[in-house]
Amino acid sequence: MREKIYPLLFGGDINVYSVARAFHEEYGIKSTCYGKFASGPAYRSAIIDYRVCAENEAPEAFKKNVTEFAAEHSDGVVFVIGCGDSYVRLAAEAGEWLPENCIAPYSSADLISRITDKAEFYKLCGEYDIDFPETVVYSREMGDSFDLPFDGPYICKPADSVMYWEHPFPGNDKVFLQPDREKLQETLDRCYAGGYPGKMIIQERIPGDDSEMGVLTNYSDKNGKVKMMCLGHVLLEEHTPHGLGNHAVIMTETNKELCEKFRVLLETLGYTGFSNFDLKFDRRDGRYKAFEINCRQGRSNYYVTGAGYNIARYLVDDYIEDKDISFEIADKPSLWRVVPKQVTRDYIRSEYHAEMERLEREGRVSNSLMYEPDRSLVRRVWLFHQLRNQKKNFACWYHPAED
Repeated sequence: MREKIYPLLFGGDINVYSVARAFHEEYGIKSTCYGKFASGPAYRSAIIDYRVCAENEAPEAFKKNVTEFAAEHSDGVVFVIGCGDSYVRLAAEAGEWLPENCIAPYSSADLISRITDKAEFYKLCGEYDIDFPETVVYSREMGDSFDLPFDGPYICKPADSVMYWEHPFPGNDKVFLQPDREKLQETLDRCYAGGYPGKMIIQERIPGDDSEMGVLTNYSDKNGKVKMMCLGHVLLEEHTPHGLGNHAVIMTETNKELCEKFRVLLETLGYTGFSNFDLKFDRRDGRYKAFEINCRQGRSNYYVTGAGYNIARYLVDDYIEDKDISFEIADKPSLWRVVPKQVTRDYIRSEYHAEMERLEREGRVSNSLMYEPDRSLVRRVWLFHQLRNQKKNFACWYHPAED
């Protein structure tokens, strides 16, 4: 590399650890992370300088942490990387105050705000021939006087996730599944009573269990050209109330036709940086339906690095080495998981077991948290408890779809 690189990450979850691991694997670099709590996957890691900042999501604290770190590391380039939606918006809004030796690899704050509003996102999907579930956009003034062109059960979620998490209330799950109109209305009323002021999204529930889910991770270079696309077939998700929908097991797949649709959307928008689309395969018509875009690498981003497409390398090649990166659609079969092997056997449909076993035999399996250079006694004890808790969580919360 031509310059010293200092990854500065914001958050504390598995997303942070996966990004830090990518930098460490590729370049032997130790990342610095600002997290809100003295806990989590990034805490007490040998590959991360973890710094606790309780006010991490406040604009003033974010600016202070970035500017002070940049001044301390003026001999190199600082990558400012958000590992959560609120941090991405803060980085995108940095504008003129961002120190000269910092790179925030994001699109404009206006574009990010526009496309992460789910109501706006579905309008774009309609314009670019991207399938999505039947949807009704709900606002508070509609009360209980609105029509739904589909029957229950109903999916209900906030249109603006960042704003939603700024107004916590008991039972504020990130996605609600309600069986009928009465329960749906109760959920809507609770969200607004909790202080959330934005729109809500009501959708038909696409039938099928976790193994119908998909995730598409992409990298768009500083000129707005897509350079990498990696489709993951989700085999299992978490099922705790606050973890519902988080990916637990992913197997990579290739679907060039699907990727091309999203490539056109991203390049037409002039989008830059990592993007991540949540999808579900609808077996009724044989199409993937889009749920949302995340303007960052997803929580499960190590499935990309583990498959051989190191996400840190794209940032460095683009912004530091100024390389002309060739476009590629990931086509290396790989299995990623963050749960014990026994959980994959107990809760994933048997039709996928043979392929999982083949990938394991071939050594094409990864776990974000299991990294040999980061195996201190404290970390091994923590990881042991994490994996044991995963077994307990699935035994308690997992309820397979009935359709």
